[in-house]
Amino acid sequence: MSRKPLFDTVRRLLGRGFSQSEVEVLDRAIDAAGVSAQDRVPSVPSCGVSEAGLQLIKRFEGCARLRPDGMVEAYPDPGTGGAPWTIGWGATGADVNPDTVWTQEQCDARLLHDVARHAAEVREAIGHAPTTAGQFAALVSFHFNTGAIARATLTRKHVAGDHEGAALEFAKWKHAGGRVLKGLVRRRNAELALYRS
Repeated sequence: MSRKPLFDTVRRLLGRGFSQSEVEVLDRAIDAAGVSAQDRVPSVPSCGVSEAGLQLIKRFEGCARLRPDGMVEAYPDPGTGGAPWTIGWGATGADVNPDTVWTQEQCDARLLHDVARHAAEVREAIGHAPTTAGQFAALVSFHFNTGAIARATLTRKHVAGDHEGAALEFAKWKHAGGRVLKGLVRRRNAELALYRS
């Protein structure tokens, strides 16, 4: 779930920003509460991504920037404050810019398309390497977020059968815009847990 809309709403209600300790308390409360409102998008069994993998992607991508009219608008990358512009469940590309507005149905359809595309790219990168459902789903989530499955040391270690070495690589992918993002740390930890499941 994208936390920004929630945090922005609470900031407006309080009329002030948050201290770092308040952000950490709210993050823990959100993690503990789980996400159920976003469970309406079906799984993608045809591409081999488990329900747990799809839910992980949805939880961390969120479907942000819902407008009062029910439409969803694009937002800048949190790491750069600009490109790549993102909409819905983490969709980026030439068709997404600062003026892009989609319906919820368009966002949901794009998620299914994007997960299937990323799953195919993961399959190509790992070839016939023995891979559990949890490992595959974690790799798809990682690739969905980073686009790095073809060049990551994580992939090379997985293909070589060094699953523990591959698992340790997840934590290295926590930077955006030259800084560590707590959201990426949380996502990599969740992917690691799924990979080891």
